[in-house]
Amino acid sequence: MLAGPLFRRLVRFLQLHMELTKARLSSLVVVTAGGGYVLAAGFEDSARLLWTLLGTFLASAGAMALNEVWEVGRDARMHRTATRPLVTGALPRWYGLVFGILCSSFGVVLLAWKSHPLAALLGLLVIALYVLVYTPLKAKSPFCTLVGAVCGAIPPLMGWAGATGSLAPGAWILAFLLFFWQIPHFLSLAWLYREDYRRGGFRMLPEVDPEGRLTGRFSFLYALATAGSALSLALLRLAGAYFTAGAILLGGTLVFFAWRLAAAPSDRTARALFRTTLLYLPLVVVLSAVDRRGEVKSSQVAEAPAPPAAALIWVRER
Repeated sequence: MLAGPLFRRLVRFLQLHMELTKARLSSLVVVTAGGGYVLAAGFEDSARLLWTLLGTFLASAGAMALNEVWEVGRDARMHRTATRPLVTGALPRWYGLVFGILCSSFGVVLLAWKSHPLAALLGLLVIALYVLVYTPLKAKSPFCTLVGAVCGAIPPLMGWAGATGSLAPGAWILAFLLFFWQIPHFLSLAWLYREDYRRGGFRMLPEVDPEGRLTGRFSFLYALATAGSALSLALLRLAGAYFTAGAILLGGTLVFFAWRLAAAPSDRTARALFRTTLLYLPLVVVLSAVDRRGEVKSSQVAEAPAPPAAALIWVRER
């Protein structure tokens, strides 16, 4: 008879932590890190790949939790975030802080131990940027979008570093692709929720661009850059003909919907662009993994040494 209540409590526990860690966004981070790993080294060392993805997920989840701890007051004023667990009190704020620190720290340590120290260093960098720079900047300047895009561009570098222990040109192309993609993705979302962001006190571009002209133009320009970055993978012969055809089709679609937003800013055109960005990224990542032509073998990478005790202590204190 206790099975039913216990099961419901477990489900509720998982739901609260999925909301605390922004599970969908953290999952997207894992997908892009996985894309970087597979494009660099394929699936030869599946154990290293899994450790890299797990460490990346934990680091990302911890950073998301710390972001919610910082923004709990502003989240309470926004309709789309008013039901988050720290806002409603379903989870206490101190718990979110402790959970975020432990989760992100363990993710970094796991990357250093089971993946590669360079991947761990990049993970620590993205946590610091996301929590200490991007989060407070959201309330001060529309340039926060660019900082957030830098944070989102690092996970494929982490995947590539986990696979090879270095960062080749292909890794940087993936990073630029992620950076450019995030601008139309974030700007279309910011336009749709511009009133909500204003209530929360966040300084997104639509607040200083009420007519949407800059929002649309920047979305269009960065969509072009996104499509061009994807095709660069084919130019470097990191991906084949199937990827090239798919990248042209997907890139053309992204640019088309970004052009519609630039030509006529509205909730309808912004929503269409936002949905297109959600489809574009995972499809491009999957295509690059399926039609990869990388020559790096993960077996060529030496096992990452266990981090020294001093480094572990320093990470925990962070």
